[in-house]
This record gives sequence, C-alpha cells and structure tokens, in this order.
Amino acid sequence: MNKLIIITLFSLVSITWGTTWIAMKIAIETIPPFFATGMRFLIASPLLIILAYYTKTPLLFPYGKRLFQLMIAIFYFSIPFTLMLYGGIYVSSSIASIIFANMPVAVLTVSFLYFKKKLFFTQKIGVIISLITLFIVLFIELESNCFLQWKGILALLFALFSHAMIYAECQNKCCNVSVITFNALPSLFSGILLSTISWFLENPHIDTFSHKSILAVIYLGDFSGIFGILAYFYLQQKVSAFYASTVFLIFPLIAGFLESYIYKNTILLCEIWFIIPLIIGIFLTLIPVQHFQKYKIND
Repeated sequence: MNKLIIITLFSLVSITWGTTWIAMKIAIETIPPFFATGMRFLIASPLLIILAYYTKTPLLFPYGKRLFQLMIAIFYFSIPFTLMLYGGIYVSSSIASIIFANMPVAVLTVSFLYFKKKLFFTQKIGVIISLITLFIVLFIELESNCFLQWKGILALLFALFSHAMIYAECQNKCCNVSVITFNALPSLFSGILLSTISWFLENPHIDTFSHKSILAVIYLGDFSGIFGILAYFYLQQKVSAFYASTVFLIFPLIAGFLESYIYKNTILLCEIWFIIPLIIGIFLTLIPVQHFQKYKIND
C-alpha cells in the first residue's frame, strides 16, 4: 500500500508540474500575465485558508519571521510567477520546463555563492555541467528561433533564481513552517497585489477571455497550485529528498510531449543531445542529498 501511495504521489507531481507549463501557455493566449497570475492566486488562496482552518494550521509565520513571509509573497509568488507567464509569451513550454528543471542546481548555486555553503565534489561537477549545457541549449534555441526569445529566457531565469534564493533563505533561516502556512497568505496577498496592478497597467477585458484560457487559470490555481504542492510535500515525507527530487528529471519530458502534441512544436535534435548531459548534471547535484542528509534540499 505504501508503494502504491508513493507511486501515486510521484505520478501526480510529475503530471501536475509537466502540465503546468502548457496551462500557462493556454492562459496567456487571451489573458494578460499580471491578471492571469493574480486570478490564479485568488482562486487558490481561499481553499488554502479553509484547509488551514480545518487542519488547525497557523496562517502566520512565527514571530520574528513575518517580514520574511512578506518577502515570500513578493519574491516567491508575485514576481516569479508573473515572469513565468510573461516568459511563456516568447518561449516554448518545453524550454521553460527545462529551465525550471534546474531548480536543484540553482538552489545549490545560490547557497554556495550567497550563503557560502559547502558543496561536495559531485555537486560542483553537476552544477558546472548543468549550467554550461543549459546555456548551450538556450543559445541554440535563440539561434534557431525568433531572437525576441531572449526576453522570455531572461524572465524565466530571473524567476528561477528568485525561487532558488527563497528556498536557500528558508534553509538558512531554518524556516520549517507548514506547506499550507507557506502558501496561504502569500498567495492571497499576491493575488490582490497583482490584480490591482493589472487593473491599472493591463486594463483587462473579461469579455475577451476565451473559455480555454479561463479553465487554464482555474487549473493553475486549484489543481497545480494546491494539489501539486501538497502532493510534493507528502512525497518528501514518504521518500528521501533524493528520490522526491528526481521529479525534476521527469516533468520536462511530459511538458515536451504535450507541447509536441498540442502545438506541433518539436525540440531540435541537437538540443536533445545536450539535454542528456543536462539531466546527468542535475542528477549529480541530487546524489549527495541521499548520502549526506544534513545537506538535504527541501524544494
């Protein structure tokens, strides 16, 4: 039974994270990025707050860490998720998912450069391999497609390292709060903030939104924004961080397959060859997590 639960959780996380990028692409077909992101969080936050109430989970961080909760709302939710949708205007879903598959690499890089955290030899090799091959893949993508993609790539890279900074800061502050506490109020604050910004900057017209885009935002808010996060949290409780983090190697494959099926986009053969060492590099950054638990990454 336990194995079945683990397989179910792993499959749910992989499918959720793999389909998120396609849902973002569909959402911004007719809905502006700020408004789509704001609505995504406004849809998710009430359910998270209700869940917190019934599980008697505190909504606020402990005293002394509530300013950090505000930072999470801005630098984990508001800015990065808006940049993800903005980046999706210019970048394919498969490339966006490949960029975010490097989250373990980005967290290690931030921890090493900003917090002076010690890295093991295999982690250093994995970081070097991953970053070099990622930038090669992105360069090939820029050369083979519209050069305006650099805007989307920069937006996604900024979102990636903004998330990585918050993850690393959580480790540094030993911020062991519930996943519900981490998401509930920051989601509500971000939803209100981004919706207000959208009202003045984007002037959204609901009558122009397609049913497909509206359903995509609902999917991002409820299914991806809640069930995906909770499934990954419970997966981490069932298996080691090493096995849980291997989901970062799986969801880009799902995103690439869906994009190929829906939009008839294909990844270039030369990019596929470079994705292989990219996956190897990410895998190397995860291996020590299994053997040296005190350096565990809680993504």
